[in-house]
Amino acid sequence: MTSPDGKPFLYVVVCAAGIAADVGTLITAARKRDWEVGVIATPVATGGFFDIAAVEAQTGRRIRSAWRSPGDPRPFPPPDAVVVAPATFNTVNKWAAGLADTLAVATLCEAYGLGVPVSVLPCVADALTVHPAYRDSLTRLRGMGVRFGAPYSGEPDEHGRRPDFGWERALDLLDG
Repeated sequence: MTSPDGKPFLYVVVCAAGIAADVGTLITAARKRDWEVGVIATPVATGGFFDIAAVEAQTGRRIRSAWRSPGDPRPFPPPDAVVVAPATFNTVNKWAAGLADTLAVATLCEAYGLGVPVSVLPCVADALTVHPAYRDSLTRLRGMGVRFGAPYSGEPDEHGRRPDFGWERALDLLDG
């Protein structure tokens, strides 16, 4: 399950959150750790949440957001690991429920069946993190072996500064 050049292959699933604009930080960190990277984005995330052309240039691969047609070749090798960053309330809940209505969520559901390690950096508003469905989803996904980074709401502190997202933490979580 490696890329054609023998490097391990990482799927990065990108959801529609403002911080997604900085996903290149994660890709750079992954490549420094000798991963080849392919990006799968939720359909909403492709609507301006990050620079698709820049990410495609950085990875050397097209962004995936829709299923391939029958008979089309697989655009990425099978994953050695998956990172979901940023992970939104919607994606976390659909994934935990097995509602694979997008390529991104279907990929996450399939990763469990393949035994592929998955790490997640949630980006969810504080008001949503207390919703019972979200809490149940986290419990279910953790029970499936999914590794979560610290929650990130993106809310500025008392000085108006937003905390760092901690992109590299997603890679650290894959190490155990």
